[in-house]
Parts: sequence; structure tokens; C-alpha cells
Amino acid sequence: MRKTVLSMALMVAVGAPQVLMQQAYAQQQGGSSTMQQGGGGVVPAPVGHRQPRPGDVPSEKGLNDPNSAANKEDAALDKKIKSICRGC
Repeated sequence: MRKTVLSMALMVAVGAPQVLMQQAYAQQQGGSSTMQQGGGGVVPAPVGHRQPRPGDVPSEKGLNDPNSAANKEDAALDKKIKSICRGC
């Protein structure tokens, strides 16, 4: 029983400063932590972790054009690789 109480006290002592620092950081950034909001709502993703939007994706118009420079380069590369990969 004594070991259990001692281990619980150690976990609280180790975890408490992290929780306090997290709340202080959230208040410093101008917002509040999700615990203070009641856990509701969606928190936006950090910069660099968001999903691409339709405007971020290139159009598919030039993919089937055999005269484009990229397709010509791809065709030349396919001819060179053809001798390397046999029946893959």
C-alpha cells in the first residue's frame, strides 16, 4: 500500500509542472487550453499539417497532352528504363 501511494505521489509531482506549463503557454498565445473550453470544438491543425485544398492541387488538363515537355521527358525516360526492367 505504501508503494502505491508513493508511486502515485511521484506521478503527480512529475506531471503537474507539465500541465501548468501547457496552460501558461496557451494563455500566452492568446487562447485558452482545450481543458478550459470544456473539450468542445475542433482545434485547427498546425501550419504544415493541413489538408490540401482544391486550389492547391494542380489541374489535370496537361496530363494527357503528348506534346508537353514533361510528357516528352517521361517518354524518353521510359525508353531508357525499358531495358532495365524486364517483365516486372
